[in-house]
Amino acid sequence: MTKIIAATGCPTGIAHTFMAKKALEDAAKAKGIEIKVETHGQTGIENGLTPKEIAEADGVIIAADKDVDEDRFAGKRVIKVSVTKGIKEPDKLIDELVNGSVPLFKSGQTPSGGSSEISVEKESYAHKLYVYLMNGVSHMLPVVVAGGVLLAISFMFGINSADPKSHEYNVFAANLNAIGKIGLGLMVPILSAYIAQAIGKRTGLVIGFITGMIAFTNGTGFLGGIVSGFLSGYLVLMLDYFLKGLPKQFDGLKSIFLLPVLGGFIGGYIMILLSSPMTAINQGMMHFLTNMQNQSPLILGLIIGVMCAFDMGGPINKAAYVTGVALLGQGNFYFMAGVSAACIAPPIATGFAVLFAGKYFEKEERNAGYVNFLLGSTHITEGAIPFAAKSPITVIPSLMVGSSIAAILTYYMKVQVPAPHGGFIVLPIVTHPFLWVIAILLGSLVSGYLIAMDQKRRFLKNKRASLATQTAARATQSTNTASQEVAPAVEQAGLLTKDNIFFEKGIETKDELFRFIAQKMKAKGIIIDQDQLIDAFQNREKQSSTGMEGGFAIPHAQSETIRQAAMLVVKLTDPITDWLTLDQKPVRFVIAFLIPPKGSSAHLHYLSETAQKLVDKDTVHQLITAERADQIYTLLK
Repeated sequence: MTKIIAATGCPTGIAHTFMAKKALEDAAKAKGIEIKVETHGQTGIENGLTPKEIAEADGVIIAADKDVDEDRFAGKRVIKVSVTKGIKEPDKLIDELVNGSVPLFKSGQTPSGGSSEISVEKESYAHKLYVYLMNGVSHMLPVVVAGGVLLAISFMFGINSADPKSHEYNVFAANLNAIGKIGLGLMVPILSAYIAQAIGKRTGLVIGFITGMIAFTNGTGFLGGIVSGFLSGYLVLMLDYFLKGLPKQFDGLKSIFLLPVLGGFIGGYIMILLSSPMTAINQGMMHFLTNMQNQSPLILGLIIGVMCAFDMGGPINKAAYVTGVALLGQGNFYFMAGVSAACIAPPIATGFAVLFAGKYFEKEERNAGYVNFLLGSTHITEGAIPFAAKSPITVIPSLMVGSSIAAILTYYMKVQVPAPHGGFIVLPIVTHPFLWVIAILLGSLVSGYLIAMDQKRRFLKNKRASLATQTAARATQSTNTASQEVAPAVEQAGLLTKDNIFFEKGIETKDELFRFIAQKMKAKGIIIDQDQLIDAFQNREKQSSTGMEGGFAIPHAQSETIRQAAMLVVKLTDPITDWLTLDQKPVRFVIAFLIPPKGSSAHLHYLSETAQKLVDKDTVHQLITAERADQIYTLLK
């Protein structure tokens, strides 16, 4: 009997991961093929593949949009596609694998390159670049937060507390300052290295660190880190292509010697050459800005705002900043006031953005946004970089608008700042300090609002695309396949009972619904504490809305107060209008899950099964029109 193995995974690790698992299992069962599927979900790797199972497998399907260890499948026939392909085309993938047309996969090869022998789905070039960039940003973000916070704390001891020649000098503050600067100094190399790693694997990581350090030491900023990351990654692919003719016995030498040495030399030399024209550009901009001193505050503020927000710590930003420092030495405190305002505004703007639209951001982004209030207040612009790197085409222009407003208002108010750094810590020595803070906050609020609206738009667009994929996947399944039940679905039937199906009126908000559920579950002995359950529901909603489409919502909570798993349905007479849904329509039908602390291994399967049912038009119509609990029970069991 043919045996195949598979691995599925999506970035969020909820619905798509398990939908792909089920689709592959159903397709294999229909063909009489034995299959085991490893899932890379929200709780980590489940149903993991053992070395024995891998050795006995006739082929491998990787349907994932996240990193999966591929080297363990060396010597097997491997197909790698996105998770959506695993959902929509399981039959095609299995047929391709079992007919012998897929070549053997060799360890160490790059699955996204044309020279690899792993069968890979073609995806848009722009999407590949985005995935590579996000790999760098996700690794860079914690470094920015750690280094930036420590640096900001050091300034609280005095703006010159790290200078041994100053009367403000403090050993502890100086050490904090040094540690913070090292942390921020690692930002560009890490960004570069992990972009390169996403493209060129381990060798890309090595070369990316080298070129990233060159980008940092030469002052090319985070844009230099992006350039060096992509340069290093694709350089590895190019060198690997040119060296593919070497005898097989040289594979080890190639990976640990030839590729790192040649890549480090070529990539490093290119980055060194790029630093010269960037230096010339910087000097030219400094000369231009100095000549703008006597021009209109509107024009000067607009130029300063655009420059400071364009690359935040990079060469263009530094050109404005260094010009301001140089003019301070000449007794001109007017120019630096606008530069400082334009540098402070971007990180504070990202803080306002997560306040305005927190539910549309990931938890990690929300935390970074809140920290940016502190970083911005101390003139650390780099805190805004992760937000800008994630969506530079929309976020950077938004930051430019806010920085320009802050700088223009500062120049019109004739504010003077005699310190080159420190942010709000130097307010005692700023002329018109209150007006200066107002100018910065106004610019930050405008940028924050623009970023929040853009994030909301992109979030809802991705949600709609996700739902469309689920609908398409459901439509491709045959009636026989749809009627088959896997183990999680059988377990789900045990969670739902007829006395947990309610028809209610008078519930008009999410909080009222959560209180209703808590009261019912406390009365049944399912939970211990009502407030804890309500908090668990609300905390889940803060991560991302559980509202779907067509008036449905699937709230779920996992808490220590839940004594046993439960599933309940609330069909509402009055719609809930404060629930974010994919189609912006109010919620009338709620399917809720209560999961005890140790039930996490099962609840994702339950959610996945329910999500699949809600993309079936017939099931949705019958649920909406159902008037009795037994009708709903039959449809969802």
